[in-house]
Amino acid sequence: MLTVTIEESEKNATLRCVGQIVRGYETALLCAAIGQSDRSIVVDLSQVDAIDATGVGALIALQAAGLYLQVLNPAKAIREMLRFSGLDSVFEIFTSPETSDGTSGRALLPVAI
Repeated sequence: MLTVTIEESEKNATLRCVGQIVRGYETALLCAAIGQSDRSIVVDLSQVDAIDATGVGALIALQAAGLYLQVLNPAKAIREMLRFSGLDSVFEIFTSPETSDGTSGRALLPVAI
C-alpha cells in the first residue's frame, strides 16, 4: 500500500510517500501530483521500502509530463536501483540533513551515487 501526503508552498509541493511504490499503488503518487504542474515537485521517499518498475515508470511519467521533479531521501536500495538503471542522471536526488532534535533541516544536499 502507498500513502501520499502533500505539503505545498508557493514554489514547490512535497509528496511524502509511505509504503511501497509498486504495481497497483503507483496511482496514489500520480494522483497526488495532479494539479501541481505550476510547482516543482519533491518526492520524499524516506519512508518508501520498495519500488518496482511500475513505480519507476510513475516517476518517469511525472518527469515526462514536464514537471520539475526532485527525489528526496531514497533508501540505499532505491538509490542503487536508480543508479543501475541510469535514472540517477534523469532525476535530481537529494538528502535532507537531520537537525539535533531529529527533525529535517531545510537544506537539500545532492547525493553522490
